[in-house]
Amino acid sequence: MNPHRLKAYILLLIVAVIWGIAGPVIKITLGKIPPDVFILYRFFISGVLAILFFSIKGIKLPKEKSTLIQLFVYCLLNSSISLGLLFWGTSKTSLLDMSLISLFGPLLLVTAGYFFLKDKITKREKTGTAVAFIGALVIGISPLINTSMGDGQIFGNILIFLSLLSGATCGILSKKLMRKDVSPALLANLSFVIGFFTILPFVFFVHSSSYILNSIYNIPTSAWLGIIYMAVVSGNIAYILNNMGQKTIELSEAAPFAYLYPIFSAILAVILLGDKLTTTIIVGSIITLTGVVIAETKKRRYT
Repeated sequence: MNPHRLKAYILLLIVAVIWGIAGPVIKITLGKIPPDVFILYRFFISGVLAILFFSIKGIKLPKEKSTLIQLFVYCLLNSSISLGLLFWGTSKTSLLDMSLISLFGPLLLVTAGYFFLKDKITKREKTGTAVAFIGALVIGISPLINTSMGDGQIFGNILIFLSLLSGATCGILSKKLMRKDVSPALLANLSFVIGFFTILPFVFFVHSSSYILNSIYNIPTSAWLGIIYMAVVSGNIAYILNNMGQKTIELSEAAPFAYLYPIFSAILAVILLGDKLTTTIIVGSIITLTGVVIAETKKRRYT
């Protein structure tokens, strides 16, 4: 296998683990802090780390005006809009519904790559993606035996779906920008800086400054751990690794890795939350892994 492709697969696998853990972390943390304040603190921490990164490595912005506009739109969608919709939606729906709806994310990426980037999708990739989707769906619907959906969750589900549309748009823009030599680290770090400054006025409009400052002292340690994880690990680190992984392969190749998120979420639930590792989850995990292997096993050579 091409070493660059192998490196991309390893990076995307690491990201799958990180973002698979992120779902339960978001849900647990949102029970202790409002979504908008959660995002503000997350962007603040990620933004500080981004500024430190830029102070050490420097910042190389594209010179073309059109590319700069694309970069700003990407950063806005990738931070305030996508994450804002995700956190807001997650606070209003169940972790199960969030997982089920998120299964459409990779399909949106593959479709967007095919139409807007002219990605070539082989029969093997189509088959593998379909198998991975079925496996992830099996994992997602397993709790339905004991869980029912309430009418109040519909709005949250819509918000999560909109966040997926925003994420698919980000996938297209990131590929176009990286083809113009915009670095993966710049895309990730600049997103959080822009995210902080765009979400800040909204949060101060909704909450008083005293509420925001006082909430710092009232947040429990467990919530701070969730914020730090989402800011540093699931934020700066994961976004850079994800961009690096997607830079050398097509979206159709990267998308199946997103189907691994439910597997790692299930493992975390078993280890930390005491959930049962059911036969359905095991079967779904095996199907998903099989689909990813099928999609990522190449018979053709890329130039």
